[in-house]
Amino acid sequence: MTLRERMSDMGRSARHAAETLRLAPSEQRTAAIRAMARHIRAAEDAILATNARDFAVATGRHDRLALDPARVAAMAAGIDVVADLPDPLGHELARWTRPNGLDIARVRSPIGVIGMIYEARPGVTADAAAIAVRSGNALILRSGSDALGSARAIHRAVAAGLVEAGLPAETVQLVDTPDRDAVGLMLEGLDGAIDLLIPRGGRALVERVQREARVPTLGHLEGNCHTYLHASADPAMAASIVANAKLRRVGICGATETLLVDRAAAPDLLPLVVDVLPGCELRGDAEAAGIVPMTPATEADWSTEYLAPVLAVRVITDLDEAVAHIARYGTGHTEAIVADDPAAAEAFLARVDSAIVLWNASTQFADGGEFGFGAEIGIATGKLHARGPVGPEQLTTFRYVVRGTGQVRP
Repeated sequence: MTLRERMSDMGRSARHAAETLRLAPSEQRTAAIRAMARHIRAAEDAILATNARDFAVATGRHDRLALDPARVAAMAAGIDVVADLPDPLGHELARWTRPNGLDIARVRSPIGVIGMIYEARPGVTADAAAIAVRSGNALILRSGSDALGSARAIHRAVAAGLVEAGLPAETVQLVDTPDRDAVGLMLEGLDGAIDLLIPRGGRALVERVQREARVPTLGHLEGNCHTYLHASADPAMAASIVANAKLRRVGICGATETLLVDRAAAPDLLPLVVDVLPGCELRGDAEAAGIVPMTPATEADWSTEYLAPVLAVRVITDLDEAVAHIARYGTGHTEAIVADDPAAAEAFLARVDSAIVLWNASTQFADGGEFGFGAEIGIATGKLHARGPVGPEQLTTFRYVVRGTGQVRP
């Protein structure tokens, strides 16, 4: 059987599973999600052993690929949180009665079959599976080759949980080959089986999917995130937030990559910030480097997602310049302001047009789990049809249910 034939079979199986899942009661889907978490916990040793082999031969070893017992436990715990979330399906968004007596309701419903293409993030396999089942969607996953072994191990646990709850194993399928042609076939839509494609990875992947896909896409672009220290910022708070935003985990999309500091406060704030960034390379403009020694920044630094202990630093005049810098160089992901001045903070929150904006909090809160979603499929940086952390509700659409008493249109 050719790859195209195998992928077409996956698409047909997913379409059948999606219909079963759409009609499955909420209690059955909840049971399946909880069973996934149990099977992942039971398979911890196998998952970690496979992940260690992946990491040993990966072409680009980094934090996103590596798993450890704490991360596997967190993966399972996140799935349990998804199971506890309200079921979005069947929820009435609005209901009204027309003068002719027609009763019209706008009701949440699944999208259908979701295709997801992601890179070296094995945990996405579990997160996406739980969110898809909670939202009533079948799922076809294509992992990056570096994480394929880990994805297989996690997927086996997911499939076992689905079967235990009486749902088709094909509800969540994994493309079990590193062949890059599989991506192209998914971009074609698998003969109409895929309703929505979600890329999660670097700029090259996202841009290819958005450029070549023949079905709708939900993009997760890179996170060139900013933290802005306003002149009114509390120094201790500023230092604490910057340290967390940059160094808690440098390899995630919510890590701060550029620090903007008001000129009026820079002489006091920058030395404090540098003290809490041990081992972090600073690349600053001439004014920042005049306050604290650092590597001169280039134009490219302002638009770079480092995913490493590197921070670009720029001294600016005021909030207007901060907003302008973010609009020019940002990716629409996550931006934060540290300020004691409520008027300045509210102006920042209103004017910065990114998926997530924060006041006096670390950009690393850009995470579906931290938003109460339990897990996420990604952070959508576009504006249609979802934005920010993509959880179960964001993977639904709606339909209209109209109830009549014999009305005919004149």
